[in-house]
Amino acid sequence: MPTDSVAREQQLTPEPVDVDDIVADYDEEKPSRHLSPRLELLVGAWCFLVALFVLKQVFDPVEQGSQYYLVIFLAVTLPLVFLTYRMRGRRERAADIDPGTDTVGRRAATDNPGILDWVLAGLAMLVGLYPILPIPLNDLGFGGYEGFLDRQGSLLTMDIVAGMVLMVLVLEATRRTTGLVLPVVCLVFFAYAYYGGFLPVGWSISHLGLNIEQIINALFNEASGFFGVPLDVAATYIVLFTMYGAVLDRMGAGRFFVEFSFSLFRKSASAPGRTTALSGFLLGTVSGSGTATAVTLGSFAWPILKRAGYPKEAAGGMLAAAGIGAILSPPTMGAAAFIIAEYLGVSYVEVLIWAIVPTLLYYLGIFFAVEIDARRFGASRVELAIVNPLRLLARSGYHFISLGVIVFFLAIDVPPFKAVVYATAVAALFGLAESFLSRRRVVSGFDDHDEDLERLELSDSLKDYGRRLYGALSSGIRSALPVIAVCAAAGVITSVIAKTGLGQILSDVLVTAADAIAFNDASLIVLSAFFSAIAILILGLAVPVTASFILSWVIIGPALIALGVEPAPVAMFIFYYAVLSEVSPPTALAAVASAAITGGKVIPTMIQACKYTLPAFLAPMAFVVTDSGSHLLSQGSFVDIVWTFLVAGSAVAALAVATTGWMFGPTSLLERALCVPAAFLLLYLVPTSIALGYAVFAVAVVLHLVRRRMVRGSDPTPSDPTPAT
Repeated sequence: MPTDSVAREQQLTPEPVDVDDIVADYDEEKPSRHLSPRLELLVGAWCFLVALFVLKQVFDPVEQGSQYYLVIFLAVTLPLVFLTYRMRGRRERAADIDPGTDTVGRRAATDNPGILDWVLAGLAMLVGLYPILPIPLNDLGFGGYEGFLDRQGSLLTMDIVAGMVLMVLVLEATRRTTGLVLPVVCLVFFAYAYYGGFLPVGWSISHLGLNIEQIINALFNEASGFFGVPLDVAATYIVLFTMYGAVLDRMGAGRFFVEFSFSLFRKSASAPGRTTALSGFLLGTVSGSGTATAVTLGSFAWPILKRAGYPKEAAGGMLAAAGIGAILSPPTMGAAAFIIAEYLGVSYVEVLIWAIVPTLLYYLGIFFAVEIDARRFGASRVELAIVNPLRLLARSGYHFISLGVIVFFLAIDVPPFKAVVYATAVAALFGLAESFLSRRRVVSGFDDHDEDLERLELSDSLKDYGRRLYGALSSGIRSALPVIAVCAAAGVITSVIAKTGLGQILSDVLVTAADAIAFNDASLIVLSAFFSAIAILILGLAVPVTASFILSWVIIGPALIALGVEPAPVAMFIFYYAVLSEVSPPTALAAVASAAITGGKVIPTMIQACKYTLPAFLAPMAFVVTDSGSHLLSQGSFVDIVWTFLVAGSAVAALAVATTGWMFGPTSLLERALCVPAAFLLLYLVPTSIALGYAVFAVAVVLHLVRRRMVRGSDPTPSDPTPAT
């Protein structure tokens, strides 16, 4: 019989889950192939060379300009999609028990591309490089990059053919990585560009019509198409940040962040929930994906949450909320944050500043819910065999330095793409120093016994470091492939909207719909924001965050700006709802993935995730419905920022009471109901509504305290009933 201490250690040991498989199954991106060792080496080397090319561009850009660089970048990354992502669905599981194992239905060992995939990869490179091929000009085309640019507006037959083939390949790459919805949307926009001239003249969406040559010219030979802002952001920002996250992870930062978070709160009954939230925030700097962060965190945190007494669904909801919070939080936010900076023509550090207060409100809501749930579920303390946090900081705290490097260089106006390269170099140098000094093999994951890690010879330690650095740069490019495909495909939509003016037409339709039921200007803005939020959330159920933001910005953004809302609040409003689609039923991919970790029921897990993230769903409304909402984006005086934060924090507290059914004890239905209008009134951020909001909240608090005192007075030994979850 095992002793109590042994049993406790067994219960705290991470459960054997295949994190990569779960992320692949439930992330917004389709699962990639498991290649054979030789092909894996080839793809890894290819990605590594692309990484070197991207790094070279940072300090020694190509003389021909950024579009020339984007042509090469797309030509060398698009073929990788056809080699690493399969044509049809997910990789099949083996039908029989694998020899020598007791596991049924394991995934097949390899899943190499077929002949068609190789043909498509070769064709993608050929048509991708077509604009810069140094072949003498003839009737078919070519002529080099200068000749290609000179033919803008008067393309040759071969130019049109190459552009059409590239569009088909980009859409197929997008379908393989993110599903069918976005390619279909792109085809609808393409058809609208071509057939819009045949629509009745009286229809508001009709236009003069574009022929194939004009459409392909806009896609292939103008800055609004494939080589527009989305792909530029992917090639100059996103891939560098994914490489940075990969280097941090390979140097052991992910493991350190989790251990450090657990070491800080290990003595409290609510420590498991607190550490889950903090770990999600820190891990997000490495992952960059809400679903991946939730799954990775869950493999470590779920055994501890389970032992503390958290139900499966509540734990899953907490994991999903912590994972999504990573995308919303500085200093390494989601990919759409870089696009915001480009679209608005501001520095990335401004976007980070805008996100500070909303991030604090988001995690304030999570911590309110965590503290309440620890009492509702009667969570117990969990003893962890983790060293003192000061000792952890002394040994591995250098992982925080690279994050500080990014902030420092951004603060002194160094471009983000250079700042992140400097931070990557710092992380790599500290990893090298670790290899020299400790010579311990770096492990990805949670380990209670650091002293048992293998100590290597110096030569072996340096070789291990070299393999890790090489793998980090390679995986940084490979993990960015879905975003690259999405950004290239987004060029179809943005180009059509620019050529036809459809964005303004659709935004007018949105405003007209809201105006039909509005009774004054204030209600018009509120209704427009409400309809916009619903539209963004619905769109986000079908397409990835980056595509959702781009589509929403070009269609919904102009509508809100036309109503007098400043561009910055509009951009952040759209960004938050695009990200929150990952925890929105009925898909809620982050919640589904978390349920796979905890074994909980999917729909209740989604509901719990919504409970934790509800303040994040409502706070962005405050950005746009009143002028004071901009203070939540750190715009205005220090006093304005502070008072709006305090009021919004009170609204978050009211929402926490309403969603959890707990204040100082279980709440009644009336008390919970009063907290809902109180939160809405507080978030409107004008003096009258704030006063009413505090008054309603105060009534709820007084009723709760009076009722509890009456219950205690009538029963000397009362026991609060536990409300249904």
